[in-house]
Amino acid sequence: MPRVVSIFLPTWPTDRIRRKLGATAPPAEAPLVLVGRDGRRRVVLAVDAAAQAAGLDVGMPVTKAQALTPGLIVMDADPEADAEALERLALWALQRYAPIAAADPPDGVVLDISGAAHLHGGEDAMVKGMVERIVAAGIAARAALADSWGAAHALARFAPRPSIIIPTGESAKAILGLPIRALRLPKDMVDGLRVLGFESIGELAATPRAPLALRFGPELGRRLDQALGRLCEPIDPVRPPDLVEIRRAFAEPIGAAETIARYTGKLVVLLCDALEAKGLGARRLDLVFHRVDNRIGAIRIGTALPVRDAKRLTRMLCDKIETIDPGFGIEIMRLAASVAEPLEAKQTISSLTDEPEADVSALIDALANRVGEDRIYRFAPVASDVPERSVARIAPLAPGTGEGWPDHWPRPSRLLAVPEPIDALALLPDHPPASFTWRGVRRRVKRADGPERVFGEWWKRDAELAAVRDYFQVEDEAGERFWIYRAGDGEDAATGSQRWFLHGLFG
Repeated sequence: MPRVVSIFLPTWPTDRIRRKLGATAPPAEAPLVLVGRDGRRRVVLAVDAAAQAAGLDVGMPVTKAQALTPGLIVMDADPEADAEALERLALWALQRYAPIAAADPPDGVVLDISGAAHLHGGEDAMVKGMVERIVAAGIAARAALADSWGAAHALARFAPRPSIIIPTGESAKAILGLPIRALRLPKDMVDGLRVLGFESIGELAATPRAPLALRFGPELGRRLDQALGRLCEPIDPVRPPDLVEIRRAFAEPIGAAETIARYTGKLVVLLCDALEAKGLGARRLDLVFHRVDNRIGAIRIGTALPVRDAKRLTRMLCDKIETIDPGFGIEIMRLAASVAEPLEAKQTISSLTDEPEADVSALIDALANRVGEDRIYRFAPVASDVPERSVARIAPLAPGTGEGWPDHWPRPSRLLAVPEPIDALALLPDHPPASFTWRGVRRRVKRADGPERVFGEWWKRDAELAAVRDYFQVEDEAGERFWIYRAGDGEDAATGSQRWFLHGLFG
């Protein structure tokens, strides 16, 4: 069953204008509307959140909007630029998240994430990451994940929560209470249904089809079946102009796993040849299957480095074939390098006595495509005196940050994610604790070294202007070693709370 994400951008045109203007954009609290012409009238075509809160709405005459809202900022709408930017957003989603993504005009993006969610830590983490990245770019966003495009579209726009994930098989039940406007019906049809007393999708679903089709035509039943998952609605994915893609159509549909694997290998060889001609290597491959029943399945794999090794890529794709349901048969297969980077041939061994460099990229790719790309990483040092900020996660084969680990004081092999408070008995201001209690166990300190004073990073946070930590390495009577600190210098309350914390453990 397909899994479809609909991303709704409620104030898309105004958010796009603010991003385009950058530093010269009006403040977020200033109401902003975009206007255009409806015949001979100038009307509001888009409003931002502040304008909505002021009571303005799409379709309102501009003169009325200006009269109701003093200080209203009025700008001309540019629907063509909005559509182009929405296509670019869909292309970003295609390259970053799913093999099937498309614009859902005028205010959304739709993705079929079947076969790709595992690369991003599962469906919950994937949807959350999409929304967070879009919001961080200054664009308001809502998202819904369901079994059909129609259900996801309706839930993203009319569900009470800004982000909602419907379990497989429960989408039809989840949308029954939504208003009939959620079915993507023309406005005059919605008005006609309301005249007849219909308010929710559930009421429509419980009504015999024949009278409704006789009065409103076939579109009403089609939209209802699409939302309930009874009728397939394929997504026509956005395609970048420089996409490297190989396509194979079959005179007779195929369905056996062995046949699919054989043609996958052939497509990979052709794709690698095309990549080599352009001096590129694949970082992300999408294998898309078009079934005879108008449904689409897809496999997505990623690599840590640019690759055009046909055997390696074929093996990675064939490992995922078992996740594809061929249905009544597959009539078209498409293989595309949705993300490709320059890859030049290089000599691996310069002489008979040289040892080849260890290449762990194949292992990393196998693990990442099994458990998710976001779960495979390595730690790298970051320039910061604050211990929890001196470590960052980077891609397994990413180049180094250029920083080194501190060598003037030893650092623990295990750093706690959050320092844990402890009860300590110590002579202030510079002496280490004589004993401390951590997690209900009292420990007597046998040896100690310190203090190592760490100052707050005032250029990042004003609250750290006077902040101080004094770190000690301590060893208890059992020989266990701990890294603890006191918040403050032991004298001035402005430098910290003077409480003690355990921050790490030495091996």
